[in-house]
Amino acid sequence: MSLAVVYSRALTGMSAPEVVVECHLGNGLPAFNLVGLAEAEVREARDRVRAAIQQSGYEFPARKITVNLAPADLPKESGRFDLPIALSVLAASGQLPAGTLADHEFAGELALTGRLRPIRGALAMLLSARGAGRVFVLPEESAGEAALVDGGRVLAAGSLLAVCAHLAGREPLAAPPPVETAAAADYPDLADVKGQASARRALEVAAAGGHSLLMSGPPGTGKSMLAQRLPGILPPVTDAEALETAAVHSLLGPFRPERWKLRPYRAPHHSASAVALVGGGGSPRPGEISLAHHGVLFLDELPEFPRQALEMLREPLESGRITISRAARQADFPARFQLVAAMNPCPCGWLGHPSGKCRCTPDQVARYRGRLSGPLLDRIDLAVEVPALPETDLLQAAAGEPSAAVRARVAAARARQIERQGKPNADLAGREIDRHCPPDAAGEALLKQAIARLNLSARAFHRVLKVARSVADLAGESRVAAPHVAEAIQYRRHAWPT
Repeated sequence: MSLAVVYSRALTGMSAPEVVVECHLGNGLPAFNLVGLAEAEVREARDRVRAAIQQSGYEFPARKITVNLAPADLPKESGRFDLPIALSVLAASGQLPAGTLADHEFAGELALTGRLRPIRGALAMLLSARGAGRVFVLPEESAGEAALVDGGRVLAAGSLLAVCAHLAGREPLAAPPPVETAAAADYPDLADVKGQASARRALEVAAAGGHSLLMSGPPGTGKSMLAQRLPGILPPVTDAEALETAAVHSLLGPFRPERWKLRPYRAPHHSASAVALVGGGGSPRPGEISLAHHGVLFLDELPEFPRQALEMLREPLESGRITISRAARQADFPARFQLVAAMNPCPCGWLGHPSGKCRCTPDQVARYRGRLSGPLLDRIDLAVEVPALPETDLLQAAAGEPSAAVRARVAAARARQIERQGKPNADLAGREIDRHCPPDAAGEALLKQAIARLNLSARAFHRVLKVARSVADLAGESRVAAPHVAEAIQYRRHAWPT
């Protein structure tokens, strides 16, 4: 047989389209041609495949070899095509039975010795491949994460020789052993934060409805501590959410099983570029907002981030997705993250502090706050001041309420939202807000006053209603009342310390 067909998968964002690896052996001078819009690391497979085949005890055919990766207009990158290319060469040269190839899909990078190295995106590939009805053969280090996908059939292989023995019927490959996941989530406890009752309350409201939060205050008042403890009071992750999160992380490298069902917490430095924050590159990869999918994205020193990077957060905050467009390709990544940001009230950080240490001029303060655009602030649901604690309160304050107690209230409030509307309050839009968040007469009157006095935009008006709905859910109330609206308006004022 001079022609063989093997199936594999490419990666385009979160999707993994099928790739057909076709190998033909023809007459002519010995050559190895690889076609099908292959990038540099794929073209280099020719040398890896030749060495791996020879080191595994097989003969590399001294003929004109043409390998086509179809479809031809789909870019192919990384070394995951080494294994299917090697198998196609062996099958086309008659050294491997081709009858069982159609029932399998293959992906794996080959070492020169024939050993299989792990690849990135194994979990994302199996999500796309489980409907094809084939068995997916992966390197041992990658098969474990792929086995997390329900309904997918995975086999683990350590080398090219082991795969060939399986296809020849001599030594069948085994399924990967169950991965060891974390026994319990180990998040920092909210009881470590002393005082700051208003900030703790805002954090609880944000967790209940999935709202974004901005904290402002002098250095050392606990803003970062509060943000680090938000994942610990969020509701438990569902299986579907855990699978989506793991699939995103697998696009950058092997997924760590100990992170299974743990809320992601990403805290990039303020020097991060726009591409690092939202994703991109020649072969688009996910950024921090996608790595925080179903988790928390904490941006400390918010005004210090590049203006362009911050403005690129506006669309994902609304849609929960980010689309990276390039001339030759387009990639779509999920980005349903919860934004928590922290900033100082002025460049030196001490404006409004009882010590009176601030020496910033009004112009300096205005320029510092002006780094945050109105459209971005308009998309942040809650803003709260985190003031410096007096010495007596700091020394005498008792430990705060533990995360477990807060998480129970948050989980109950989130359960009400899922039962009522099938999604968190922060994700409501359009007519859903009118249906699920109507205030009573007193609350409506209070809203009218707030619109007039605070010049709320239509977006801000809807976000106030959604936050008020979350406050009502925490209180176990079926109707949004005036006290709930008043608390939501207080979080919406974006008042700066003076």
